[in-house]
Amino acid sequence: MSKLLKKLFNFFDRFLIMPITRLIYKITKKFSVPNKKFESWLSKQTTLLFLSLFLAIVIFIVVDQKIINFSNQSAEVFKDQPVNIVYNEEQYVVEGLPDTVDVTLVGSKANLYIAKQSSNNGVTVDLTGLTEGTHKVNIKYEHGNSNIEYSVNPSVATVIIYKKVSDTRSLSYDIINGNKLDKTLVVNNVKLSTDEITIRGAEYKLNKVASVKALIDVSNITNKNAGTQTLNDVILKAYDNDGNVVDVEFVPEKVDAEIDLTSPSKKVSLNFVPVGELATGKAIGGYTFSQNDVTIYGDSETLGKIDNLDVRVKLDNLTSNTSFKAEITKPNGVKSMSVNYVTVDLTITDSSSEPIKFSIPLTGINVEEGLTAQPSDKDNGFITVEVQGASSVLSLIDESDITAYVDLAGLGEGTYTKEVIVKGSNPLAIYKAKRTEATVVISKKN
Repeated sequence: MSKLLKKLFNFFDRFLIMPITRLIYKITKKFSVPNKKFESWLSKQTTLLFLSLFLAIVIFIVVDQKIINFSNQSAEVFKDQPVNIVYNEEQYVVEGLPDTVDVTLVGSKANLYIAKQSSNNGVTVDLTGLTEGTHKVNIKYEHGNSNIEYSVNPSVATVIIYKKVSDTRSLSYDIINGNKLDKTLVVNNVKLSTDEITIRGAEYKLNKVASVKALIDVSNITNKNAGTQTLNDVILKAYDNDGNVVDVEFVPEKVDAEIDLTSPSKKVSLNFVPVGELATGKAIGGYTFSQNDVTIYGDSETLGKIDNLDVRVKLDNLTSNTSFKAEITKPNGVKSMSVNYVTVDLTITDSSSEPIKFSIPLTGINVEEGLTAQPSDKDNGFITVEVQGASSVLSLIDESDITAYVDLAGLGEGTYTKEVIVKGSNPLAIYKAKRTEATVVISKKN
């Protein structure tokens, strides 16, 4: 304690007593007739101590009451301050208030610092006592520092208060982030904790709601294996007829979902599909794939429509045996394949000097229901098809391996000349129709 008093005494002696003593000495020195009693009184230590204390008190009062302003006024802007609304949330819906406002505080730097550090109620709009209708309200910034001035932008808002109503709607679901699910898995079924939901809000908004959906985010599934998985707290969204989100409340706010993950698969064969033409005089003697089938994954409906996949093999100007990788064509709807490429070993040989010829009956495909298509005459009834390839390949081909047809999709009654399309079951041979077009007559069925 004595050390503390000593430090205080030294402080006052150094910064108050000594400077004041020097000042008084200079003043008295200017008097022509020295006053011994005055000098003796001033020289007393107690006099100087009380005089210093008096001056210290005066300086404190001057600073505290801002008789002398030692600091300049400052301003600070707080952007995007959230607006708190006080109203009966169970009974009303409020529209028209901004979500955030900008608040400007004006005051001394010290007061601004204190205001920033102290807790306050923030930006508040009190709608207590207001009922349905349109109202103009003030946006206020609540704070506890009377030395701070403030302004809010915007400071006034026009609000519309609606009566809150309720309605019950059926609940469906949508799968989102499906691309983040393992490609071998599909969502086979979803069971929600409820099939009905209560929506609440302004009546005009409820009238806009066309559907309410639970958004099943499969990226939130922790166990991404086949089986039944549970997803809690699934968020809900309401949509209008155009698919826009409608802002309403839900009761309950979220639901749970049981998700059945399956891994449908199917093993299918590979088709050899030649693309381009070999060098003149050359033909394909044979081919082998590094594997003859592949496992595909997708939904059951898609897999049911697929029996084989194409491997497009480029033949451009090949003259000798070769081996290379070829991509397997993945159909739409197939999510994944066990392999995406196979190695193709091609045997290139000399082409037969003379093609073999077949007369193939012409047919029409994609004829509309209730109609029938016939060649316009005998000349259009059969198409001569030339088949070229290696002798060993041609010896295996007969008339039943070849089809010739015209595509009549979208055509009604009448006479039409259409392109002739020829296909053969052996991909190692080249099939060419001697006639590129044929005329057919479409009429009603008898």
